[in-house]
Amino acid sequence: MSDRELLIVAGEASGDLHGARLLSELRHLVGDVRAFGLGGDELEAAGFDALAHSSEIAVVGITEVVKILPRARQIFRQLLEAVERRKPRAAILIDSPDFNMRLARKLARRGVEVIYYISPQLWAWRRGRVKAVERDVDLMMVLFPFEAGFYAEHGVKAAHVGHPLVDEIPRLDHRWDAEPHGPVGDLVVALMPGSRRSEVRALLPPMLGAVRAMRAVRGVHARLIQAPTVPPELFDELLEESGVEVERVRSHRHRAVADCHLALVASGTATLEVALLGTPMVVLYRLNPMTYWLASRLVDLPHFCMVNLVLEQRVVPELLQDETEPANVAREALSLAADDDRIRAMRARLADLRGALGSSGASGRAAAAVAEHLGWGASA
Repeated sequence: MSDRELLIVAGEASGDLHGARLLSELRHLVGDVRAFGLGGDELEAAGFDALAHSSEIAVVGITEVVKILPRARQIFRQLLEAVERRKPRAAILIDSPDFNMRLARKLARRGVEVIYYISPQLWAWRRGRVKAVERDVDLMMVLFPFEAGFYAEHGVKAAHVGHPLVDEIPRLDHRWDAEPHGPVGDLVVALMPGSRRSEVRALLPPMLGAVRAMRAVRGVHARLIQAPTVPPELFDELLEESGVEVERVRSHRHRAVADCHLALVASGTATLEVALLGTPMVVLYRLNPMTYWLASRLVDLPHFCMVNLVLEQRVVPELLQDETEPANVAREALSLAADDDRIRAMRARLADLRGALGSSGASGRAAAAVAEHLGWGASA
């Protein structure tokens, strides 16, 4: 067994970022730590030995999963073969529950210590799978306090470490009464269609259609925030099909989003990012009809947007399935932009999110929890 080597599996962009921060903090805490597995650009930049790139399995929905299933199975086998050869001290599995919970079962059977970072949302649906967590996961590291309570009720060892976005999203010196940079008088709108190809295919066309509809009413400067995990060619294709002109942003995305009147955002971690930046938003969520039919029968939550769930009220508007049609998105965005009182109230509530997500230092606390669990003392 390699005492200072870890298997890390991050199946999407946010997990890749959180994994890279965790690995960096762990090295700072205990010294040299080697890591291999499935990750993206952030983990690779942190000196991670990537056997495959996380973008290869980052999809949403049943039909989308079917398309990448052969490659996902191949990566699954590669990871297990590497575990047999390299015999890591433990595995850190980050989010991506459909892939990682199956992997946890195989690892547990091989006697590999399993640490899960960023809990599957079992409290929302698939509560029966908590038995699999109890059986296969040795330590669950959670982002929200209520998750720790949920696992304690089910006999699972859990550590609440807080949300790493509190540190990753800067407090920008931005005056909210200042006019965003763009053509004078134009409404500056950020388009954030997601970090997975399937999300971008589902949500960018209606977002672009909404921009076209809004431009029929007033000047709109659209700023497309391109996730690094999505091939630029996909954006090229969808933009060409739409004929809608936009500003394309690949770097300094946080400042670009903060410098907008509002954002159209795919449901997910990005909504927390936008909220921490203080930018008003409209949240879109669109699934394959079969996936949505199944989810609607399994999920019982008052909101689907994480911002609204954490703040425990409908702070930002949510558009689901057919509600994401361009004309409806345009109406919602223009209505929000025209209501100064609503904008001020939304920003006031978004300002509460940072405190609701916990104090800074989440990645450091996660690293400390890993080190304590594995019995690694701090380096000199």
